Amino acid sequence: MALSRLLLSLLIVSNIAVAKIPQTLHATVMLCANCHGNNGISQSPIYPNLAGQKELYLKQQLLHFRDGRRPSAVMEPIAKVLSDADIESLAAYYANLNKKAPAE
Repeated sequence: MALSRLLLSLLIVSNIAVAKIPQTLHATVMLCANCHGNNGISQSPIYPNLAGQKELYLKQQLLHFRDGRRPSAVMEPIAKVLSDADIESLAAYYANLNKKAPAE
């Protein structure tokens, strides 16, 4: 149920820098943006920023969510559909984003 709500809200997200997103991960990155913010900068203190995090850390956390070693009602269903290659690409993508919040 939570995943379906997240997927539905995916349709609302429209202002991500699409050119920077690997084509194969576009939908996943847009889904991530619902909580973690556009370009990996969260607007809410309850969701961590992903931009600029270390690639190995991001990869390990996604693997832990996928494998159930890090329980999360939101992240587990999302991570379970990610392949190893998806996780590698997502970790690289977010690790290489600028940590600064975009100018408003």
